[in-house]
Amino acid sequence: MSLKIALAGNPNCGKTTLFNALTGSNQFVGNWPGVTVEKKEGKLKKSDGVVITDLPGIYSLSPYTLEEVVARNYLIEERPDAILNIIDGTNLERNLYLTTQLTELGIPVVIAINMMDIVKKNGDKINIEELSRELGCKVVEISALKGTGIKEAADAAVEAAKNGKTVPMHTFSGPVEHTIAHIEEAAVHNMPEEQQRWYAIKLFERDDKVIEKLNLDSAVMAHIDEDIKNVEKELDDDAESIITNERYVYIAELIKGCYKKKSAGQLTTSDKIDKVVTNRFAALPIFAVIMFLVYYISMVTVGTAATDWANDGLFGDGWHLFGIGSSDYEDASGAYSDALEAVNGFVTIEPDSEDFEPGTALETLKSYKPEGENPSVQIDVEDEETLEVSQLTVYYKEIPANADEDTTLGITYLDAVKYFEEGGESAFEEPDPASYGVWVPGIPVLIEQGLDAVNCVDWLKGLILDGIVAGVGAVLGFVPQMLVLFILLAILEACGYMARIAFVLDRIFRKFGLSGKSFIPILVGTGCGIPGIMASRTIENERDRRMTIMTTTFIPCGAKQPFIAMIAGAIFGGSPWIATGAYFLGMAAIIVSGIILKKTKMFAGDPAPFVMELPAYHIPTVGNVLRSMWERGWSFIKKAGTIILLSTIFVWFTSFFGWVDGAFTMLDESQMDCSILANIGKAICWIFAPLGWGDWQATVAAVTGLVAKENIVATMGILYGSGDATVWQTLASSFTAVTGMSFLVFNLLCAPCFAAMGAIKREMNNAKWFWFAIGYECGFAYVIALMINYFGKLFTGALAGAGDIIGLIVAFLLLAALIYLLVRPYKESKKLGVKVKVTK
Repeated sequence: MSLKIALAGNPNCGKTTLFNALTGSNQFVGNWPGVTVEKKEGKLKKSDGVVITDLPGIYSLSPYTLEEVVARNYLIEERPDAILNIIDGTNLERNLYLTTQLTELGIPVVIAINMMDIVKKNGDKINIEELSRELGCKVVEISALKGTGIKEAADAAVEAAKNGKTVPMHTFSGPVEHTIAHIEEAAVHNMPEEQQRWYAIKLFERDDKVIEKLNLDSAVMAHIDEDIKNVEKELDDDAESIITNERYVYIAELIKGCYKKKSAGQLTTSDKIDKVVTNRFAALPIFAVIMFLVYYISMVTVGTAATDWANDGLFGDGWHLFGIGSSDYEDASGAYSDALEAVNGFVTIEPDSEDFEPGTALETLKSYKPEGENPSVQIDVEDEETLEVSQLTVYYKEIPANADEDTTLGITYLDAVKYFEEGGESAFEEPDPASYGVWVPGIPVLIEQGLDAVNCVDWLKGLILDGIVAGVGAVLGFVPQMLVLFILLAILEACGYMARIAFVLDRIFRKFGLSGKSFIPILVGTGCGIPGIMASRTIENERDRRMTIMTTTFIPCGAKQPFIAMIAGAIFGGSPWIATGAYFLGMAAIIVSGIILKKTKMFAGDPAPFVMELPAYHIPTVGNVLRSMWERGWSFIKKAGTIILLSTIFVWFTSFFGWVDGAFTMLDESQMDCSILANIGKAICWIFAPLGWGDWQATVAAVTGLVAKENIVATMGILYGSGDATVWQTLASSFTAVTGMSFLVFNLLCAPCFAAMGAIKREMNNAKWFWFAIGYECGFAYVIALMINYFGKLFTGALAGAGDIIGLIVAFLLLAALIYLLVRPYKESKKLGVKVKVTK
């Protein structure tokens, strides 16, 4: 017979860390029935038949949030064999509030006081024996972060589950206890004895869900209500506040006898750090610097090195094992390229052409006679680092002593001819990387060799190589970069810094009509927009919740990172400012939208109050960080293997099939303008022409991005990767900095992927609100991209023709309208008085 143990505790108490330590890899992740709150279960390591359920983090068993409803429904309906209650030892008072409710359920409870290493480091003392005696249940000291005491806590929970004994419970004041006893007798006496007290207390608190579940006779309810009113009159407070106040009175007495704080009144280490990172003036600059470093590391340094290997090696031609031989190959390849560029400045030869003859080419080069002693020519050279084209000077005979090294090719024409003459016919062939070190072929090369070996038909070979491998490979090539980003974000979340940002941004958001609670969905949305949208359920105010749903997907999610990286690398030289700017652009779009929407009748009103806990700073565990990174990364990889795979097949088929001379046929790369996809794109590309990228390829990429944002990269990998040029080279020549920025911004801000749209529809639960949200997102993205295009053209002097002048006028009108919407007074909103009652 299996035992069920529930892990219960406040948010940020270390519950998930403990769950991971108890279960290891034996975890099962899904959703709770009927809701989208994540459900985690796992088998206890080294123990047969013990299942651990990780309940959502909650502060009480009152049905105020979806997490609380889910947790308490499980506890009162599933009735686990024991509850392992995790308590933050640095904040006993707040954590014990939930404990007092758990001990009333009639389920054996074991308390694990976490972060005891920090408690002891601070010089504080907790009398475990006294606390255990007062609460009537086993209390164990643990440090989930360091892994101490975990086995003891698990053993105690299993022992409690086997014994099945309920624990004693604290009592309320005389009038309250008298009324609870009356309620037990009148309403719940037929229920199991161990459950009667909890239901009676909830009826005393007038808990709507319990009242609805019990469906009591109206006469009984009237009698109970009369008893409750008498107590409320006697104690001069409402029933729920009476219970809350008496719990805290009990907890205060409990702590007085069990907890000795050494540094009472002194600032903790976390408090000292918070004085800096939450400072009114320094908080935002610090946040900006941290986010810049996160994106710089993931997009430019470590992440880019890994992504370059994935794109050029794993999903490219191949790579040198352990880098052995790569430097020799680069030297040989550089010498060949320099020699070829030097001679082509004076005499054009094409070693790649089918009719090329090395001997004839060498004779042609040797017979060239220049005009003058040492003439020079200017050649265009592509810089592979930035994909920018620059001009270099090539000298015929010798390089002058005063020549500028940065603008002069380091080999003369005669030296280049000598290079080809001494190297023989093989000198005209580009060096083979396989000749240097141990060369590992890339996936496309291996697949192509396999297809050639079985004499695969051309259309299937094209589908596999140009469609599936090129499309999916273009997306998967950015996985290393994303994993680095996810690791860094997981560290910021786990150490407690992101909770501070929610606090800091509440101060700013509130000025613009948004609640700080809106930042939680935004933070979750950096991983994926779907859980970010679902996280909006914690916002009680319906107007704020709808506005948060509409704006959450403005923040770049994980699926947008490959697209951002591709545009930044191809068009902006890999600048880290593009990736960081995309994050802050999303934040700015949320704030601007908040100001505009809050001034409308639909969203008017003051934002809901925001209360959250700032957990103590701590060093995150490697296991938790890697697990968080892998969960996000694996979700992305699975999408690449399903949705994106199907999308790339569709894009390839519609790109390489079409009508030529009235006949439907397979096309080659030179005929792609006649394809099905090209015709679709041409039919709608006029819509995006005012944004500066009205060609059919970019249009199609933007549209397929609605299926999944990674599809933009996959589609570009197919449509822009044709011929000898790479995708990045083609993109660099197809977009300017202005049009590239317009394309980037539109796809960042427009409607999210289909899956996220589905989440918006479910959360809005109203077709009209759903279409309003999608329309607003697309409209807002279009307006911003249009202004970027025409203002960019104005500042770069690229305006041409009457059409651009009209577009510029429209852009100015849109800017004026946007400014008006931002500065106009709040006509609809009214100041709402908020009463806050503290019962402690």
